[in-house]
Amino acid sequence: MTEHGLADASSSARRSSSFVITGAALGSLFEWYDFFLYGALAGEIAKRFFIGVDEGTGFVMALATFGAGFAVRPLGALVFGRIGDIVGRKNTFLATMAIMGASTFLIGLLPDYAMIGIAAPLLLVCLRMLQGLSVGGEYGGASIYVAEHSPPNRRGLDTSWLNATAPAGLVLALVLVIACRFAMSEEAFAAWGWRVPFLVSIVLLGVSMWIRLQLEESPVFARMKAEGAITKAPFAEAFGQWKNLKYVLAVFGWIAGTTSFFYAAHFYSLYFLQRTLKVDGLTANILVMTALLIAVPTYLFWGWLSDKYGRKLFLAGGTAIGALALFPLYHLLTNAANPALAAAQRNAPVVVVAEPASCSFQFDPIGTRRFDTRDCDVARSFLARAGVSYQSIVAPVGAGAEIRIGDHALLAPDPRNLSGTARANEITAFQERARGALAAAGYPLEADHARINAPLVIAIIAMMGIISAMYFAPMAAFLVELFPARIRYTALSTPYHFATGWIGGFLPATAFAIVAATGDVYSGLWYPVAFATLGALICILFLPETRGRSI
Repeated sequence: MTEHGLADASSSARRSSSFVITGAALGSLFEWYDFFLYGALAGEIAKRFFIGVDEGTGFVMALATFGAGFAVRPLGALVFGRIGDIVGRKNTFLATMAIMGASTFLIGLLPDYAMIGIAAPLLLVCLRMLQGLSVGGEYGGASIYVAEHSPPNRRGLDTSWLNATAPAGLVLALVLVIACRFAMSEEAFAAWGWRVPFLVSIVLLGVSMWIRLQLEESPVFARMKAEGAITKAPFAEAFGQWKNLKYVLAVFGWIAGTTSFFYAAHFYSLYFLQRTLKVDGLTANILVMTALLIAVPTYLFWGWLSDKYGRKLFLAGGTAIGALALFPLYHLLTNAANPALAAAQRNAPVVVVAEPASCSFQFDPIGTRRFDTRDCDVARSFLARAGVSYQSIVAPVGAGAEIRIGDHALLAPDPRNLSGTARANEITAFQERARGALAAAGYPLEADHARINAPLVIAIIAMMGIISAMYFAPMAAFLVELFPARIRYTALSTPYHFATGWIGGFLPATAFAIVAATGDVYSGLWYPVAFATLGALICILFLPETRGRSI
């Protein structure tokens, strides 16, 4: 072939590779937008679909419904992984996109609790589960498709475009949510405006489907099909042979750590700003969106570095750094977003002194329990609704429960000695006294806009995003290189979605439940820190370097 012919062939290959990356990445971006949109609107959804429970429980239930989408992701990985290994990569992720887009659009049309009662949250859960089912087949299919088109020396960089679509999808969701908030009053947004981003997804679905219909089948799968090398039993090969199963198990343990930090960095930070630090929803969305816009390009940098220096350095290093950095970063976040609250926590710490037997776990998933029957419950439920961090001290037997705010002590009323109107009046009076004491000690009702250090808040959240990008960027290339082509879709997708679905997906709800149980607003961070530490150790000890492997 002439020099001119070689140049034309090289140029054609680059154009083909760019089209593959663009098509797969844009499709994944829109699909992650659909999936994450619910998380961005969890607060509004809680008010519309979870009526009849206390505010804190309603929010945790909304987060649990968010987690329901993650719960079925492993099933989607098993179903679509098998189809992808037997039928092909392209048609599989076409099907996942169609399911995702239809489910998201229907959430925008779903009647709320006031219209159809308990059927509303049940239907919401069903649609979230369909979304989770489709995402279970998306990541593996898109990652494999791009990697099987990429040259070995660019596999980390090329697939990092796909990994960047997860936070980019959240950015897109936040952009539309913010645009809707700006375009209408808060009342209109709460009443019907929150539905608009869900309904807009039908347009994104059409664009995504058109893009992916232009793509051809993966050359690796096409070659296997031509040679008759396609597996007939991907489950038996992936899970029944120790040479493959040992890596399936190790990948699950490692990704449990990476996904925990990812959701702590991207989602929990948004909820923490709103629920704990009392930053209004619009401002919190803008801060997080700006931070993610800074972090997303670093995915390409880390993917490029992994092509030069190997995958494992960044996989293990990023996970370990995340485990070490999470607590300090969240404490810095409090000081930056609500310095008055941080000062009050230092200068006038809150303590609940009560007998443990008189204290209930402050979470009611079915809305049948009341937290106003014992003095400890009255005290703790007030602090939980106020979003105030507190420590617990065991009181002597027979002593009444009290709240200590710095040097000021307030005895909580014992509802057992009261009934009817008298009990309600005593509890209301106690809450008013407690609010006054908190205000006097410097605890703010909401974050002061003038004192929010926006550049520092953005830098902190961007730093968490950059840390997660460090291990997430080379992840797709690593997983594709780790498993044989015959069972790659099944073996890659299954541990990934078991970990992201069952460990990462329930992080926000579990973390807030831990906070409700302990009273410490930072205690929920132990969940991602513990898993990230375990994941780093598993990666170091049990996972190999894969850069340069033939796929």
